[in-house]
Amino acid sequence: MLFRIIAFTLLIGAAAPLPAQEALHNALPSSDNAKLGEPLPASAWLDLRQTAPGNSTPQSAPRWVESVTMVPAQTTSRAAPKSVFRIRVAQPSGDYQVLFFRLFFDDKPEQRPELIVWDESGTQVLRSGELGSGIGLPSSDSVMIPMSGVSAIDIEVPGDGKTVRGAYLDWMTSSEVVHPLNAEHRDVIPEPFSSMPPLHPPVQDTEQFGTITATLAAETIPIGPSVQQGAAFQFGLEAQPLLALLTFEVASPRIDAPPEIYVNGEDVGPVTLTLPELADPGYRGEIKSLVNGMHFQYTGWLRAQKIVPVTSLKAGTNDVIVLSGATTSTSAIRATQIQLKYLWDKSDYQLRTGQ
Repeated sequence: MLFRIIAFTLLIGAAAPLPAQEALHNALPSSDNAKLGEPLPASAWLDLRQTAPGNSTPQSAPRWVESVTMVPAQTTSRAAPKSVFRIRVAQPSGDYQVLFFRLFFDDKPEQRPELIVWDESGTQVLRSGELGSGIGLPSSDSVMIPMSGVSAIDIEVPGDGKTVRGAYLDWMTSSEVVHPLNAEHRDVIPEPFSSMPPLHPPVQDTEQFGTITATLAAETIPIGPSVQQGAAFQFGLEAQPLLALLTFEVASPRIDAPPEIYVNGEDVGPVTLTLPELADPGYRGEIKSLVNGMHFQYTGWLRAQKIVPVTSLKAGTNDVIVLSGATTSTSAIRATQIQLKYLWDKSDYQLRTGQ
């Protein structure tokens, strides 16, 4: 179908919080649905930017997306004005009951969006709470929405709505998953285009098979390109390790200029980013000149890792500083941890003599 953003009227009702993701499993149909001969519902990408280039045309969407509309929300005299995008949806053929909804937006502290879900009677049945974390960067956030009886989903955001850029929608299914009994169990629902789960640093230091994992900082920390704007960490070592791995998540990095790492005053180079498929709508291009071509920023969180040269570490106090890439003015990191590998009595290694 084709649609344009037009005006509509909003009804206000009581709200309830969205359930936790793990509670949705029983509502998911089995992936065996595909064997019944029914066509799978297509995913939808909705461009919600309020720009209208001269050559723009109505965008297309699957039939289960009935319309996309936008108007300012009703507000009281004390409340700040808000804008609302309403997406009307229909149940596709097949037993699909949970919708994956990923919103792309500028994550400004005073303009964090919320999702509000309505039924056919105009009753507000679910509310997501504020999305994002207010880091002041282009970002994205995802919600799983139970769709029984639902007819519309609102994106409510303070201001004129220009911080909202787009939404990706896809119906969910389920399959049997096995996991190691003695490994950390995570209830992971992989997002489209990427199978990398969120990073969860341990609350306390852990040790397994001669490897120590320690959290340096779980919270979100803003970073910039200079040492004064970097995220600084300090930790102590009883002995120099055999191998060291620094891991964290980074927000909105330019993918060709990842964060740089300094260890005890030495520049040990950039991190390696774990990138999702290039079809991910999170990639955002920027052109400064036709000569330089287009550079891409990922508007979301990515896993970043760096093997730290052990020669840069020492017994005693060590300092680590994380800077954004040279061409990235501002970014943020979270869930920062370090792993240290020491000699274990069952370590597997080979002793090679010189030739």
